Amino acid sequence: MAAAAVAAPEVLRECGCKGIRTCLICERQRGGDPPWQHPPQKTHRFIYYSDTGWAVGAEESDFEGWAFPFPGVTLIEDFVTREEEVEMVQLMDREPWKLSQSGRRKQDYGPKVNFRKQKLKTAGFRGLPSFSREVVRRMGLYPILEDFRPVEQCNLDYCPERGSAIDPHLDDAWLWGERLVSLNLLSPTVLSMSREAPGSLLLCLAPSGFPEALVEGVMAPSRSVLCQEVEVAVPLPRRSLLVLTGAARHQWKHAIHRRHIEARRVCATFRELSAEFCPGGRQQELGQELLQISLSFQGRPM
Repeated sequence: MAAAAVAAPEVLRECGCKGIRTCLICERQRGGDPPWQHPPQKTHRFIYYSDTGWAVGAEESDFEGWAFPFPGVTLIEDFVTREEEVEMVQLMDREPWKLSQSGRRKQDYGPKVNFRKQKLKTAGFRGLPSFSREVVRRMGLYPILEDFRPVEQCNLDYCPERGSAIDPHLDDAWLWGERLVSLNLLSPTVLSMSREAPGSLLLCLAPSGFPEALVEGVMAPSRSVLCQEVEVAVPLPRRSLLVLTGAARHQWKHAIHRRHIEARRVCATFRELSAEFCPGGRQQELGQELLQISLSFQGRPM
């Protein structure tokens, strides 16, 4: 019953792709080879383990059994119940979805922002949706989010029939603050993280009994790998809440690859204000106005 209640709408015949972005819909319409190439896969794949905070070389890879600490990722499993998940997606589907890039659809609850010019408008912004009130309240029960006050919510709809994906990127840091918070609904997926910085990552040989053994102590580094050749896979279970901070927020790009969307997936991402818009910041008054609107929970998609 729940699956029927949140089944994906009929596959669209149009897409919102622009420039080099494409999805299965426009690729089929164009025919032939697309005028672009998928970014090459990283040479070395590591798997993130949330219980230790370490990334470990994938099985049957050159770095199987080798690991490095990967801070800034917090995963809270079963953040909502199955019943809450169904109700949230049903409420989302009552509102219009807009076509977006790379086979996605979106709903924006936030100010209109020009990040290039660093300007924003509050006109039309009425707050986060009413059904997010309980989600935000529950976030505050966790120490890492006890003072988290989101000013924007972006719902993204992924579907394998459209070839939905999102390219590696860093979220803006002029308006959006330290923590990025995402609620993963309807199906599990993988968040792929990569970094283009020069230099190498120092690795430790994961002892037998991993991941428990790494909790007790850190072994001396004895191998390295070029940072640019590494991709860290962060498994996202259904109904889990992901928090990115620190290096995972500001240095490692995050992406969802097409191959990791095997069923409909809906993601609700919440963003807080940067220091410039908080008390003591240059635009603190505007920040206060945005928060008052956001936390009224009277919003409709922009």
